[in-house]
Amino acid sequence: MAVSMRDLDPVFQGAGQKAGLEIWRIENFNPVPIPKSSYGKFFTGDSYVILKTTTSKSGALRHDIHYWLGKDTSQDEAGAAAIKTVELDAALGGRAVQYREVQSHETEKFLSYFRPCIIPQEGGVASGFKHAEAEEHKTRLFVCRGTHVVHVKEVPFARSSLNHDDIFVLDTESKIFQFSGSNSSIQERAKALEVVQYIKDTYHEGKCEIAAIEDGKLMADPETGEFWGFFGGFAPLPRKTATGDDKSAASHPPKLLCVEKGQAEPIETDSLKRELLDTNKCYILDCGLEVFVWMGRNTSLDERKSASGAADELVTGTAKLKPQIIRVIEGFETVMFRSKFESWPQTIDVTVSEDGRGKVAALLKRQGVNVKGLLKADPIKEEPQPYIDCTGHLQVWRVNDQKKVLLPASDQSKFYSGDCYIFQYTYPGEDKEDCLIGTWVGKISVEEERASANSLASKLVESMKFQASQARIYEGKEPIQFYSIFQTFIVLKGGLSDAYKTYIAEKEIPDETYSDDGVALFRIQGSGPDNMQAIQVEPVASSLNSCYCYILHNGPAVFTWSGSSTTADGQELVERMLDLIKPNLQSKPQREGTESEQFWALLGGKLEYPSQKIVREAESDPHLFSCNFSEGNLKVTEIYNFSQDDLMTEDIFILDCHSEIFVWVGQQVDLKSRTQALTIGEKFLELDFLLEKLSRVAPIYVVNEGSEPPFFTRFFKWESAKSAMLGNSFQRKLTILKNGSTPLSDKPKRRNPVSYGGRSSSVPDKSQRSSRSISVSPDRVRVRGRSPAFNALAATFENANARNLSTPPPLVRKLYPKSVTPDSAIFAPKSTAIASLTSNFEQPPPARETIIPRSLKVSPVTPKSNLETNDKGNSVSSKMESLTIQEDVKEDEDEDEEGLPIYPYERLKINSTDPVTDIDVTRRETYLSSVEFKEKLGMTRDAFYKLPKWKQNKIKMAIQLF
Repeated sequence: MAVSMRDLDPVFQGAGQKAGLEIWRIENFNPVPIPKSSYGKFFTGDSYVILKTTTSKSGALRHDIHYWLGKDTSQDEAGAAAIKTVELDAALGGRAVQYREVQSHETEKFLSYFRPCIIPQEGGVASGFKHAEAEEHKTRLFVCRGTHVVHVKEVPFARSSLNHDDIFVLDTESKIFQFSGSNSSIQERAKALEVVQYIKDTYHEGKCEIAAIEDGKLMADPETGEFWGFFGGFAPLPRKTATGDDKSAASHPPKLLCVEKGQAEPIETDSLKRELLDTNKCYILDCGLEVFVWMGRNTSLDERKSASGAADELVTGTAKLKPQIIRVIEGFETVMFRSKFESWPQTIDVTVSEDGRGKVAALLKRQGVNVKGLLKADPIKEEPQPYIDCTGHLQVWRVNDQKKVLLPASDQSKFYSGDCYIFQYTYPGEDKEDCLIGTWVGKISVEEERASANSLASKLVESMKFQASQARIYEGKEPIQFYSIFQTFIVLKGGLSDAYKTYIAEKEIPDETYSDDGVALFRIQGSGPDNMQAIQVEPVASSLNSCYCYILHNGPAVFTWSGSSTTADGQELVERMLDLIKPNLQSKPQREGTESEQFWALLGGKLEYPSQKIVREAESDPHLFSCNFSEGNLKVTEIYNFSQDDLMTEDIFILDCHSEIFVWVGQQVDLKSRTQALTIGEKFLELDFLLEKLSRVAPIYVVNEGSEPPFFTRFFKWESAKSAMLGNSFQRKLTILKNGSTPLSDKPKRRNPVSYGGRSSSVPDKSQRSSRSISVSPDRVRVRGRSPAFNALAATFENANARNLSTPPPLVRKLYPKSVTPDSAIFAPKSTAIASLTSNFEQPPPARETIIPRSLKVSPVTPKSNLETNDKGNSVSSKMESLTIQEDVKEDEDEDEEGLPIYPYERLKINSTDPVTDIDVTRRETYLSSVEFKEKLGMTRDAFYKLPKWKQNKIKMAIQLF
């Protein structure tokens, strides 16, 4: 598209260079920017142009342009808004999707920018209307429709406006009433409460009463009687009659029209195919309620304006219900547009160059405008994080036919590709024990065992009353939190289950199950000692890769191979893995390009091999969908600009992150739907609604409300107290609305973290994790023996009765009763008394870094003074170290001598009625006395400040000090 400076309105120079909203109002047929303080305020007599800019994880800027037409705007102003939208798209390089928004018929995407709603005001500028001025409060009646975003429309203040199907909000001078029709859903009622909150804050300065009125409620209720009093008393409501707003456009198959010289001519075709669209022309696709304008890449700006005008004429003056007009550019079509065609190739041979964008940037640069944002933003560089506490208790079972067999500690990190496994990981949560139960499916496992694994895992989750999260993970698609849980993970060829052995026997397939005495090649990968994997691959030269290190063995003969692109860290992982795979044997180091003949002989000779690193599928921008699953059919609705409040306790939602998906299940979802959650996730992957080439074997997590893991909540601004509330979504939001904030849940404080023998009680930083590392020189002669790595990682593999680093000792199992299952009962501790006593101890930080012994000999301690014991167990108590009661008290006394004034808790909390002034509000806890500090936070100052900052903040938030 040829672009010249005269084609672009100067007001659009520099637009869309950073994420956020930009809004212009049409005044005298020209766009005029409005101040940010007025965003969300629309006048019925005006037309607006709205630009939404978002930054993807890759750093690319995406644009959506909307032009909003008030019900009283003039036809000329509406036409000017449409034309200016095309000009704005040209200024942005011709890639934006453009939407026509008509008052009261806006798209959900548009309304999501202005949550919870928009309530247009009477008046206007260019149309000659006068803006409404502040005056006495006027009683108004609004109708609210929608379960995800709310369409709000003012209706006449009369009983005849009410009906049984919708939600109505009556705004009076002293009270706001929400009237819920008997046929309305709980979700609609909950969303309408957000409108009530908006009206309260906007028109009443947050000071007025709220009343919820139910359709059909007895008049004996005082608030019900008060509500009907505004309508002259109670009278039965008539059945709702169809209005213009309720009539839907006649459904018809999509019609394709070609626009030439401003005229739209229909194209006769039996089926819609991509080949019908010419890059040198513009087209209109009429789908009834949706009208698309498709603009070829080689069309001029005038041709695009002409096509937009033709689409406006098509929908003007018809009996249709205000159809939405969506304009798309070739190469950047929306999923909805592509779905209208019977065939749409995944890749189109279209030259989508930076030419148009570059020319626009050059023009603006000469005008002195910073054009960095027009090209591409800097990519968001994030180091992958597991977002899970890695100090927990891990158990692993191998599936054998219809049963699961508990693996000994020495084998629980060794998986075979021909088998399926179930793992249960219990770890410290925010205020309780959290649990993740998952299945790992080998690439060559038998289908019957895959189904059995999913069924057994689901029964485990059900036995825990759905308070655990569930995962389904396929070999080769393991997420980072999976690797972080196992820390050391080895994948071996073949299988051990009866079903696998029967399968290969029936198919007469050679058994390639790993043998310690045979030839085997392992690719070593990972980021460090707490995240390292050994993957067995075919023992041929083509399996090598210059970016990895490998271990090759043939019985006692062991080689290590380092690719030319590997680092010292990767070579250190090889040394650690050798301690697990071939301990006590001397290896022969091989560097790429200097290999010995014996090395190549074991691999069957030299072959070509790749030199590029295996790239994991990147996480993309998340999308949230509400789900309706019935009789095997899945219908989804995307929720734009989502938040935690969009997760309704009566529904099931899917969070699509491309590389993995989450199925969120509300507490009030019925049992049948709850048990189908994993099936819903599989169906979602199969249908691929966003046409983003989802992998059918992507990890699926089933997340139950109230037990959301941190690797799910990180996508939201999360408040745990909301999911801990009782009642349905309407009752919860009504409670929050009347209380002014989310009430704190009455939950017991979580006990201090306990060391899981080898895993620290909090996620350590890199400097702390280095305690398990060893100094490795690639050229040194490796003398086999009890190396530090061997002692730390491999010792337990020699003793079947010992445990590896990911399994807690019996003592800790007793401290975490939730994780005990019938299969793990054999690991119960011998000394229950010791376990019970130890659970009440406050363990000092140094003890968290040590391995808890299997048995403890406790010597009686003679106290030097008598002190009263706190019943809650948060007072001074005996410790595992030789810390006496007197020394603990002395520590508290010293803490009060920090030179800071001491204030009572009631004056320091954030909602205090008599707050203290002139303090550092970010460190309110420092002004508490030692006694109140320990009583409120459940630990000493020393222990508290040794916690990670995020844990400190969560504790302070829970007790209203943050």
